[in-house]
Amino acid sequence: MNWVLTLLLFLYPFILYAGMQFSSAIWVALCLLPLAIWRLWGLRRHIKGGWLWTGICALSLLFGQSILSDSDLGMRLYPVLVNLALLVWFTSSLYFPPPVVERLARLKEPDLPAHAITYTRKVTKLWCIFFLLNGSVALYTSLFSSLSVWTFYNGFLAYCLMGMLGAGEYLVRRKVKQAHGQ
Repeated sequence: MNWVLTLLLFLYPFILYAGMQFSSAIWVALCLLPLAIWRLWGLRRHIKGGWLWTGICALSLLFGQSILSDSDLGMRLYPVLVNLALLVWFTSSLYFPPPVVERLARLKEPDLPAHAITYTRKVTKLWCIFFLLNGSVALYTSLFSSLSVWTFYNGFLAYCLMGMLGAGEYLVRRKVKQAHGQ
């Protein structure tokens, strides 16, 4: 079921776009809010402290804005919230190690050499920059663009950019490993 929710939220911009063509923001928000909360609840074992409830409150405020104003603005801000949450998570991991990318790398290779730890820290910083820039563009498209432009960026282009960054990092990582005889 988590895969279905993940897919639905991956398609969120297109669902919002389609929903707004046939219904009011109130009904679209009432349908999408439970999905977003359900997905967040599914991640509860990975979310520490009060962050789960902070996320649920933030989602409720955004979607509540759309329900109360019959406007899609609150729902458009969802990708901004996701980028902000990821930015906070990745950034905080730099101050409270290990960094996120190191944690992920250790799943495959528990005994990372020193150069790999340095590399994962740099990659975590790179993802922080990505989330900051991507969230900024998501905010701009939410506030100043048409729903179709917002959908194109947040439903397609942002994922392409994320994929390109991931693929580029993979190629650089292979070179780094080669340079260190791995």
